[in-house]
Amino acid sequence: MAYLIDGNNLLGRLYAGYHRDPAHRAALVGKLRAFQRLTRSRVVLVFDGCAPPGFVDPGKEKFAVLFPPPGESADAVIVDYIERHRDRRHLSVVSSDREIRAVAREAGAADVSCDDFVRELKATLRRGREAREMEKTEERSSALDVQLWAEAFARKKHA
Repeated sequence: MAYLIDGNNLLGRLYAGYHRDPAHRAALVGKLRAFQRLTRSRVVLVFDGCAPPGFVDPGKEKFAVLFPPPGESADAVIVDYIERHRDRRHLSVVSSDREIRAVAREAGAADVSCDDFVRELKATLRRGREAREMEKTEERSSALDVQLWAEAFARKKHA
């Protein structure tokens, strides 16, 4: 499965008053990288505007961040990606833009609202955290630890 995500639309659903804040963009990229690793899917994130100074594309095969060329919009990049994508049956286009979602449907891709994707994103990240918690090993107290704690409690009891 591949996800083509309208980054600014998703930012607006995750962060109130985001106003293209680079910190919010970075946080979104971090969440989506975790989502991508957990789902083993391909994620292509498209933002409006130009790349911020010092931006480094993660350069991962299954994760990409795209910015439109000067004078173009993220919507144009998304439509072009949909048209060039070979297997659209396995492409989910995440956007709140009705026109983008209509193009996705007409091309045979799944159209996912940002609200629905936010729920999926949060649930996936929560399951990932829970799985990591389950994998943690429980440290057993050593005999010395038990003896020292027993002595400390005994002293406190008699004091």
